[in-house]
Amino acid sequence: MGLPALLGCDFSSSPTKRKNIVLAWGAHADGCVALTRLERISSLSDFAAVVAQPQDWVGAFDLPFGLPRELVESLGWPLCWVDCIRHFSSLDRAQVRAQFAAFCDARPAGGKFAHRGCDFAAGSSPSMKWVNPPVAYMLHAGVPLLLDAGVDFPGLHRGDSRRVALEAYPGLLARRVLDGWQPGARGVGRRSYKSDDKAKQTRERMQARKDLVQALELGQGAHGAVGLGLRLAISAEQRESLVADASGDALDAVLCMLQAGWAAGQHALGIPRYGLPVDMDPLEGWIITA
Repeated sequence: MGLPALLGCDFSSSPTKRKNIVLAWGAHADGCVALTRLERISSLSDFAAVVAQPQDWVGAFDLPFGLPRELVESLGWPLCWVDCIRHFSSLDRAQVRAQFAAFCDARPAGGKFAHRGCDFAAGSSPSMKWVNPPVAYMLHAGVPLLLDAGVDFPGLHRGDSRRVALEAYPGLLARRVLDGWQPGARGVGRRSYKSDDKAKQTRERMQARKDLVQALELGQGAHGAVGLGLRLAISAEQRESLVADASGDALDAVLCMLQAGWAAGQHALGIPRYGLPVDMDPLEGWIITA
């Protein structure tokens, strides 16, 4: 029996024809992860249709799968993950913003947001943030669709074991490759490789994308191996396309695909939960490879 397809998803909570959800489909091939195709989706309904199709894949999705336990307990929401997600999705964005803002307003400066355990390990934004970036809205838009599609959420909720959904963060892998970043590291610079703002789509960011793609193909970053034990296999045309996409959306999807490849490899070795920590908080979730 062969390995499942690999799926990396750069998600948008409000996709349009200009700002797509980007899916990177791939496969294991001779110690590499080969990018087979990029798929661009301009609506949430089309995204829901894709993830509901009966096929075998391990997917890594760039959106939070859970909220901080501290926040959930403070709001009096259900402490069972699936019940919490259902309650959260029953609120509209204005209600989410009002409740989260009230939580933050009651806290001291410098500690407004609650964090999940994986936020520090991955260097990611708190999943309750509704601006810059609006990851709470991404959770609100995306996770209920995955739940309705019946996919499997290792460590959180059982579903169709042929379609496995894992939380990913492409910035984690990108910073490891470009900057040698590790949790708790100080004094490490950050090379930006993308921007949605045309005025910030500079030559320096293009060069960072070139360096990032080349490092992924070699399996090495600025400070040695990237830690996944995988190399990216792409065609010359795909390489050119990834570097040319100044928004970084396609490249982020590919970074997620590589994280899915690592997780699928862990599963093939018999490691539980696709490499997620055995002591993962079953309400908050965890970012794969963090």
